[in-house]
Amino acid sequence: MASTGEHTVALLAGLPAEAAEAYTTDGSLDFDGNPALKNRTGGWRACRSILGTEFCYCLAFHGISFNLITYLTGVLGQSNVAAARNVSTWQATCFLMPLGGAVVADSYCGRYRTMVVSCFIGVAGMLMTALSAYLPLLVKNIVSSNIVPSQEFVLFLGLYMIAIGLGGLRPCLMSFGADQFDDGDPSERATKGSFFNWYIFNMNGASLISSTAIVWVQDHCGWALGLTIPAVVLAAGLSCLVAALRTYRFQRTRGSPLIRVCQVVVAAVRKCGIELPADSSLLYGMLEDGLAGVPRIDHTTDLQFFDKAAILVASDKEVEAAAAPARTSPWRLCVVTQVEEFKILVRMLPLWASVVFFYAVSAQVTSTFVEQGMAMDATVGSVRVPPASMSTFDILTIILLVPLYDRAFVPAARRLTGREKGISELQRIGAGLAMPVLAMASAALLETARLRAAPNSTSVLWQAPQYALMGVGEVLTTIGQLDFFYGQAPAAMKTVCTALGLLAIAAGGYLSSFLLTTVQWATATGGAPGWIPDDLNEGHLDRFFWMMAGLGCLNLIAFGSCARKYKSRKG
Repeated sequence: MASTGEHTVALLAGLPAEAAEAYTTDGSLDFDGNPALKNRTGGWRACRSILGTEFCYCLAFHGISFNLITYLTGVLGQSNVAAARNVSTWQATCFLMPLGGAVVADSYCGRYRTMVVSCFIGVAGMLMTALSAYLPLLVKNIVSSNIVPSQEFVLFLGLYMIAIGLGGLRPCLMSFGADQFDDGDPSERATKGSFFNWYIFNMNGASLISSTAIVWVQDHCGWALGLTIPAVVLAAGLSCLVAALRTYRFQRTRGSPLIRVCQVVVAAVRKCGIELPADSSLLYGMLEDGLAGVPRIDHTTDLQFFDKAAILVASDKEVEAAAAPARTSPWRLCVVTQVEEFKILVRMLPLWASVVFFYAVSAQVTSTFVEQGMAMDATVGSVRVPPASMSTFDILTIILLVPLYDRAFVPAARRLTGREKGISELQRIGAGLAMPVLAMASAALLETARLRAAPNSTSVLWQAPQYALMGVGEVLTTIGQLDFFYGQAPAAMKTVCTALGLLAIAAGGYLSSFLLTTVQWATATGGAPGWIPDDLNEGHLDRFFWMMAGLGCLNLIAFGSCARKYKSRKG
């Protein structure tokens, strides 16, 4: 099958030059499947709706996630450890599902259909979470303790429906927005950078509103209303997405890069008993149709086992000699470029694993940090500050530091180092990985002071430094690792490598859940309350924070070792 670009070229071949210039040059199509006109599709006319949807989805998601720990402990009566574990596991699932969503969008349904269906599932899931809060109001004659199991079932059913919905939205919204700008048009290509800026601004702006306004509604006006608002907001986002249908530009599905990764592993295992040729030029180097337009990658000498996927055996040579229309199956024979793409992924895995711990600490922002705040004095003057709203300091730090980093730090560092970005991506990530250590140390010192003071007498505002430190870490590590994975990825694997960022967040959430379970198992023995009991005044949450700080130091050392050994890919 011809590529999208070839399809468009064929359709435009008979048009006069001036008429052809009115169409996009990147092979994008309009809603009717025809070449997209620049003055009727794409650009900001389409991206305003996409940004509106993104704002609504972030507002809705964070409107539930920021204060979920309070709902689980205060309404459903879960223990601190169980609630923190449930929140971490759910959030991790929310960041794991986009991998499946990306495969569905790239291989089968396309980004737009995937987003619409996912939005419907997300809205249904949020309505289910709201129903869990309405159940005691609808069934007034049942004892409250008897209704809790039903509330939990409905709540978690809704939460994991939301996770499935986000799985289709998260990987598609940003890339679908970028599709609205023609890379072949210099003016549109320059405007694409502004789209990414507004995308990140929207994300943090929505988080700020969620951590203040929606959390306040949940704490002061009740959970029924507080959980209904996110559902209504996401439904509004779905309306924004559908309303501008005819202004969008669409790209054809081209298959999932994840399948190509699996093909290398399978082909190498099938030929595990075959010796590699001494001359690497004998490896299969012909680019298949699916790799048309993809730059070749030179052969490297490490990870030689996977080079066996490119060995030509007798049956493969017969197919090539016959010049058969259907080439050898890629599950049996892969080109060198495809093998090298896989090797690049493998080389980045140790660095990716080091980043995972950062997100295990980030998971504390919406779990143990909130639980710590619930045991503190939340009154500031005459106003009661919901503990979950303290994450505002995290968000404000990000909003303030992103432009400062880009406009002030990078130019200053560039003059000192001569690097285009001021410092390397790995240096940026490393600096960010030091922030969780400082944040955990700050939280531990605060908890020690809180335990020594009178109960509920320590102001919740003392948590601001630990939230701000995590915000600094996110500016350095989160953006740095996305930049690193995208920059080091080969042309045909950009989506997969960028998705490693979401997978790191998911793995960090699961790691947090594992650590919380292990700590509870190891410390709550023989009738002891453990480090994280329901009444934190009887526990030692400070020891948990010190443990995380120590693990963070070890993780930073491991990252430094991996970073020194990593050979950066150029070109």
